[in-house]
Amino acid sequence: MEQEYIKLIFGLKLKQIRTEKDLSLFGLSKICGLSKSYLNEIEKGKKYPKPDKIILLSEKLEVPYDQMVSLKLDKNLAPIGDLLQSKILKEIPLDLFGIKESDLIDIVANAPAKVNAFISTIIEIAQHYSFSRESFFLASLRSYQEANNNYFENLEQEVLKFAKAYHLDLSKKLSSKDLEEILIEEYGYIINNGELEKYEALENLRSLFVPETKTLLLSADINEAQRAFIYAKEIGYNFLAYTDRLYSFPWIKFENFDQVLNNFYASYFAGALLIPKTQLTPQLEEVFKEGNFNADKFLSIIDNYNASPESFYQRLTNILPNFFAIQDLFFLRFTHRLGSKKYHLKKELHLSHQHSPRANETNEHYCRRWVSLKVLNDIKTSQKKHEFDIQISNYQGEGNQYIVLSSATKDPFKDNQYRSISIGLLMNKQLSKKVKFLNDPSIKTQQVGVTCERCAIKNCKERQNSAIVLDRIDKNKKVAAIVEELHTKFKS
Repeated sequence: MEQEYIKLIFGLKLKQIRTEKDLSLFGLSKICGLSKSYLNEIEKGKKYPKPDKIILLSEKLEVPYDQMVSLKLDKNLAPIGDLLQSKILKEIPLDLFGIKESDLIDIVANAPAKVNAFISTIIEIAQHYSFSRESFFLASLRSYQEANNNYFENLEQEVLKFAKAYHLDLSKKLSSKDLEEILIEEYGYIINNGELEKYEALENLRSLFVPETKTLLLSADINEAQRAFIYAKEIGYNFLAYTDRLYSFPWIKFENFDQVLNNFYASYFAGALLIPKTQLTPQLEEVFKEGNFNADKFLSIIDNYNASPESFYQRLTNILPNFFAIQDLFFLRFTHRLGSKKYHLKKELHLSHQHSPRANETNEHYCRRWVSLKVLNDIKTSQKKHEFDIQISNYQGEGNQYIVLSSATKDPFKDNQYRSISIGLLMNKQLSKKVKFLNDPSIKTQQVGVTCERCAIKNCKERQNSAIVLDRIDKNKKVAAIVEELHTKFKS
């Protein structure tokens, strides 16, 4: 048993026994002669008393010594013990959100029955929806990004420091060759371009880093933009001095949350290096100030960088909140396989507002009117390298409108699979101050829902299922109204 766990359990037991006997810390201090601050430290799990002090406490509280030191907790506190023993609090990145583990334990200990019921509910929901450790960490990371508007000035400054140190001109498009030279000469990397293809099971792997020999194995299927991103990310790991890291891209497994967080930091560094804020910001201003949306100009900005559309759209989620004060936005990545009727929301980010759409695990059908899905269908037909569209989405019943920009590309690592990347901006006064093309008549407006099962739009040709969730809600409302009517009728 870890000493820390033993201290926490003893502290919880002492607090429970004291409160059951209606004793305050001051009262316990008086009867046993130990200081109030010392007892408080014990109850918080920060100190463990010596045997003579435990004997004293057991005598004064009239509780057997063996019961005091036992690690077995009663029914009320048992779930807390399970929580502590599972070490899940060590897994949760509490410090990321300014929370101390002791504070959380305090909250649990002060109302064990209610909090334990809450914890049990969360666990049950997680199990019901197959909410894995991976999902939990990624959700924590998203919350961290959202809390910071997905902009990290310290990483932006590190990119500028790196560019200055290595005499990189960020006003010009960086090539993978520029970055490869730094990896080899400065960090001693060995680049291997053929090994991954020997293993059929690794067909979806883009890169693998072997730290013992500093060998970076790369897939032969990656394009120039993907190669540049992988190199930039590896530079990020080294320049930021992150040793606790993930080794494959996309990653296969992780040991702790720090690896997930450092992976994000290195990816952010790569995006900021390949798409510098000093270049992107004025280019976006040029597009935003025009009364009509210029798709060619927008797409030329993407082509101006050695980056994939996904990297570009993700970079927009850094730049728009900080430099344009556009904080009500969402980012989505969908995947779709040719011949399938399913669309999978694989990645999402929501800043400042409880946006729709969000990923659901209820096997419902995403609204087919979204531009995110439209571009996926368009690219299957056109077979272009890059399909783009823009749409104003009016969410039926919610009163929210978003202008959504979306790009679709073929997935180079999976046959007959496509992906779309979208960014949606909430249409409000703040957006209208920054973006002048919102009233462009050429931009199509669509009435949309979240899922077919929750959508009130009538006569929708794209509907995949009836509004069964709304029907159930309406039925419950009718039942409640009749019950209220009967109550009024017979109460006198």
